[in-house]
Amino acid sequence: MRSMTEEYSYVGKNADRLDAVEKVTGEATYTKDIELPGMLYAKFKKSTRPHAKIIEIDTEKAEELPGVRTVITGKDVPFKFGKYIEDRDILARKKVRYVGEPVAAVAADTEEIAEEAVELIEVEYEDLEPVFDPLESVKEDAPLIHEDIGDYDHAPFIFPKEDSNIANHFKLRKGDVEKGFEEADEIVENSFYQPQTQHVEMETHTSVIHWTSEDSLRVWTSAQAPFVVRENLSHMFDIPIKDVDVQTPYLGGGFGGKAGINWEPLAAILSRESGRRPVKLSLTREEQFSSSSIRQGLLARIKTGVKENGEITAMEIEFIWDSGSYADYAVNVGRASGYASTGPYEIENVKTDSYTVYTNYPYGTAFRGFGHVPFHWATERQMDLVAQEIDMDPTELRLKNALLPGGVSATGVKMEDKIGRLDECLESVREELDETSDEAPEGYSRGKGIAAFWKAPAMPANTSSTAIVKINQDGTVTLSTANSQMGQGTVTSLAQMVAESLDIPFEKVEVPNHSDTDLSPYTWQTVGSRGTFMDGNAVLNACEDAKRQLKEIASELLDVHTDELVVANEKVSEKDGDREISISEIALGGTYPDGGGFAGPVAGYGKYTAEGLSNLDPETGQGEPGLFWTVGARGAVIDVNPETADIRVAKMISCFNLGKTINPRLVEGQIYGGTVQHMGSTFSEEYIYDDDGRMLNDNLTDYKIPRASDIPEEFVNIFNENDPQSNGPFGARGIGELGMLSVGPAIGNAVYDATGENVYDLPISRDNLSAKVCEIEEEE
Repeated sequence: MRSMTEEYSYVGKNADRLDAVEKVTGEATYTKDIELPGMLYAKFKKSTRPHAKIIEIDTEKAEELPGVRTVITGKDVPFKFGKYIEDRDILARKKVRYVGEPVAAVAADTEEIAEEAVELIEVEYEDLEPVFDPLESVKEDAPLIHEDIGDYDHAPFIFPKEDSNIANHFKLRKGDVEKGFEEADEIVENSFYQPQTQHVEMETHTSVIHWTSEDSLRVWTSAQAPFVVRENLSHMFDIPIKDVDVQTPYLGGGFGGKAGINWEPLAAILSRESGRRPVKLSLTREEQFSSSSIRQGLLARIKTGVKENGEITAMEIEFIWDSGSYADYAVNVGRASGYASTGPYEIENVKTDSYTVYTNYPYGTAFRGFGHVPFHWATERQMDLVAQEIDMDPTELRLKNALLPGGVSATGVKMEDKIGRLDECLESVREELDETSDEAPEGYSRGKGIAAFWKAPAMPANTSSTAIVKINQDGTVTLSTANSQMGQGTVTSLAQMVAESLDIPFEKVEVPNHSDTDLSPYTWQTVGSRGTFMDGNAVLNACEDAKRQLKEIASELLDVHTDELVVANEKVSEKDGDREISISEIALGGTYPDGGGFAGPVAGYGKYTAEGLSNLDPETGQGEPGLFWTVGARGAVIDVNPETADIRVAKMISCFNLGKTINPRLVEGQIYGGTVQHMGSTFSEEYIYDDDGRMLNDNLTDYKIPRASDIPEEFVNIFNENDPQSNGPFGARGIGELGMLSVGPAIGNAVYDATGENVYDLPISRDNLSAKVCEIEEEE
């Protein structure tokens, strides 16, 4: 790893993770570990049809089973929910929309009794014509999956189309694309596809909810967004927000699948209907696959106009997102991918249409990268295909069109310092690729590929974070933040910021390992690679507030003006004198010589709201969607066996323009994990269905994720810190999701370099690659 010379005591250092010991020893508490007196266990009956009217649900046998406390159906929950579009049913009402959709639910004394009870529930259906192909779904004569889409409440920046299967249509318009294509020397058109995939969190969705006798809700849930869960439960059940307390212990992975609100409403209703006893709902792995949220599939069509010198004159892009049966979070994925659709390039003429489309498959939601992983597969493969068409080096093509500080984005924003130097990242990766041997193992051909990426946090324009920094009487500090701990390690970086700002040892900073909406300060969600940036800014503001209080107390006791005091080395000291007092002495306030006290305990409060963002114009997409943009490049070195189609990743190169690296080890961890995770969807991961919409690989035996043997032989991680973010904490930008970006297209581009064959669809499995080679050989 390479980085700038470190200039801080704690920021930029490899501090140990605060959650390491608890996790390694097994002491960490997850929602699955929560057990309450009198707790019941929930299970749900799953639809066996992809699209059908519900004629009758007979629950009598289930209700009579000893140990069953309540059975509910869709008639007991006559409303819909969702964060960005309220289209989701807690339990299917009137009809089912995918195989695996819950149609009834049971709360019983044990999981075994609950499982037996749901088997006794009988459902009579009348089949309706299903739609599995998103291209068929957008046609005017397609069967409607949501007949009432025009009546659904939705966010003001989401645009569903009435009497259609289009849940959102995002438009981006810049310049004149027709004029741009007329100016081009070559026009290159291609289509790309990436199927639905699964998050595969280690911890499945789990909620424990107690609807109390006082009509309040006590909630424990594996959620990335406790405050969103609280707000939505309050809205759904018409309960004051103050009466909804949401606690999130450690999360066993999230990757966007636990963003927003998920299974909490079902557990809440079961608790209310079962005599207000606490209820635990924990999905099995199979239910997580076939009944819960997925990453939606993408069909991308890209048309690029380019001059012989490599200048891109126009891009016309169409994204068709297969969101499955519901589109709660998927509509915002379609929006975010739409405004970022060009990738990190400055192009004068752009036309993008990003459609989020219903089908009769499980429902889509956020997934690490928020749509950027699939669309970068398309845009970065397209860049190489354009380079092939004009016989230009693919890195040179990217450099020619790179969006740099001061350039204008496709949404009309002059980037200034909101974006780093993509050109420097590309050059660094190219240098590493050039220095890598071209020799492959015997029987293999070596290929090298490069791909760029960019991403900003996808979030509403008014998003905010808060933090509390409490000075304890022994000089230690407790940081309170609602950043969900799901493996990314952000709270360790935040603790480093506290240590740096207050100039105290890192070991003296503690961060609680759970969030509680009754006690924790507000943060919107732990999503979008926003935690280090937004929560970090709130933390630094809280530290400044704490230092102000410390100085005011010390000023009174030392008889020194606050402007002449500095907080450093665990003390408040006179700048140009020798008077000082330890922060431990004044943590609980000041004490006069006569024993009287003043000021009180020191607790700094900090807040930060996203700066300068706006909703985008509904017809042109013009506006400011990005708080900051992290850019970078990936390089892949692979070895391909032309006989067996076996692909081995010999080396992955990553260069990120981070502005400032708070904890290099944590960043490297994000790169390692994200790289291997995206290798899964690059080589093997995809949902497979039969003709009736039934998932055939709803388990970790048949759904192939990467194993230890798939990890690249070598990683090269380069952190570019030459362009700090002016409004970022210590100049930092976020990286959490970006560890995944452009791994797939770098590998895809390397496959072409090794074999001379272009791959357009994922996954690049042995079967698919072999079929591609055979197809080409037959054509020849």
